[in-house]
This record gives sequence, structure tokens and C-alpha cells, in this order.
Amino acid sequence: MESSVPVRVLVVEHKMSATPQLLDAVRKRAQRGSCIFTLLVPNATHGLHKVVDPHDQGAGEAHSVLDQTLPALREAAGMPVEGIVGDSDPVAAVEDAINLRGFDEVIISTPSPRLARWLRLDLSSKVSGMGVPVTTVATFHDARPAAAA
Repeated sequence: MESSVPVRVLVVEHKMSATPQLLDAVRKRAQRGSCIFTLLVPNATHGLHKVVDPHDQGAGEAHSVLDQTLPALREAAGMPVEGIVGDSDPVAAVEDAINLRGFDEVIISTPSPRLARWLRLDLSSKVSGMGVPVTTVATFHDARPAAAA
């Protein structure tokens, strides 16, 4: 007997617009059953704000990522997708979202190697430890130029 209550899925993205891998994961999840998606973008900090006061940083960059990513996610999901900006610490941002909004699943888009901070944080393992199923989508891009034929 299936529940008629849709599963709440949190999609976690960093500074990139929606990659084909992320869109494919959202599309597949939407096809598996009734769900509601929310895109979370942690508020990036730069320079001295990382040390002095990461919470005193404008959310303009995160809102820009939301603006760029939400239309493609909505199309892939086939339904409306809400966007939220979270804490500058990705682990805290996901934990806050789960605790305050009650998400049932998380899809994490792992960033490119140049954004390796998420990899050092081992975000996927930490979120798994929060008691929700996690799907990790590798979105690594090979920036090397194509070899000449």
C-alpha cells in the first residue's frame, strides 16, 4: 500500500548551474513516485568573511545560482521546484533544511575538483548520518582540451 503523501526531496547544489547529471537524477527520482523538490544553495562566503563572520555575507551569489538552476530543475522534475538559500557551511545548511522542513531524501550534486571543499567535508556521508537516504550525483567536468586528431 503506497502512501499518498509525496516524498520531500532536497536537492543540494553549490555554485554551478544544473548539470546534465543532476537533471537526470531529478528526472529519474520524479519518475519513481510522488515527490516534491526543493533546491538548496548554501550561501557562499569569500575572503575574510570565511573567517570573520560568514553569516554577514549577502546572498546575491546564491540567489543567482537559484535563478540559473531552477528553470532546468523544474523542467526535469515536471513540476514546480522551490529554491532556498542556506547557511554558508554546506553541512549546517542541509541539517537546518532537514530539521526545519522535514525532508525525506537528499540529492547532492558534488562539485568539480576546483570546488573540492565539499569533497573534503565528505558532505554525502555526513548527510547520510542525519538519517535520510542520499543520492550523490558526480558532476565533474573534464576541463582538458580535446586531443587533436
